[in-house]
Amino acid sequence: MTEAATNEHIFGVGGMTCNGCANNVKNALTSVAGVLNVEIDLDGAKATVQTDGQTEKNTLESAVTNAGYSIHEPGASLDLLQTITTPKPMEFNWSDRSVWKQSAHNTKWCLIGCSIGEFGTLAYYSFSGITSGLELYSNIWYFYAILPLINGLATSVMLETAILMRGQMDFNNALSTAFGMSFISMLMMEIAMEITDLLFTQGELGLMPLAIPFMLLVGFLTPWPYNYWRLKKYGQACH
Repeated sequence: MTEAATNEHIFGVGGMTCNGCANNVKNALTSVAGVLNVEIDLDGAKATVQTDGQTEKNTLESAVTNAGYSIHEPGASLDLLQTITTPKPMEFNWSDRSVWKQSAHNTKWCLIGCSIGEFGTLAYYSFSGITSGLELYSNIWYFYAILPLINGLATSVMLETAILMRGQMDFNNALSTAFGMSFISMLMMEIAMEITDLLFTQGELGLMPLAIPFMLLVGFLTPWPYNYWRLKKYGQACH
């Protein structure tokens, strides 16, 4: 009985900035039918994939690009990595589709984390009535207005940390990365969502169901360009 033929494909992957990125690429490749083993070299910016011999290389490359990363020749990996992490200011542009896609992926997870804490707090206000009748813009009003932002930041950091730990990062590094790389993005997102809610409620602190889709849309769009800029210019992303 003869063994089934296997093929090995090696290609460079652009846009991987941390262990979370490497894990995303590995998961994308592993999900392709016929893939037997995947090895990711983060420092060398390349992937080595063993298949059952029937999987085409372009199928593997499509899985990587669909996950928000770019493909290049393995021999150019170190040069590309240098370009991504330390580009010259004149090289920055807003037209890199792969970076827009990866930054959208990062923004999506940030939005999920922020929404858990902010929506949960505002929903509690509505159901409990604890903020009903508060004088608009009084000290106590500001206290309750800031609390959803704090809770949203906390749940987002917790989710980001969990995602990074799944990428084989230890807790301390994952926590510091979640704080350092995404705090501004999360704060922009939280403020934009709460302002949108307040416009619907006319200053009443609570959650209006009609406002939720608009809050999510505004919360996603507000920090997305910032996340693109940071990823494109400095090669920094959360996962």
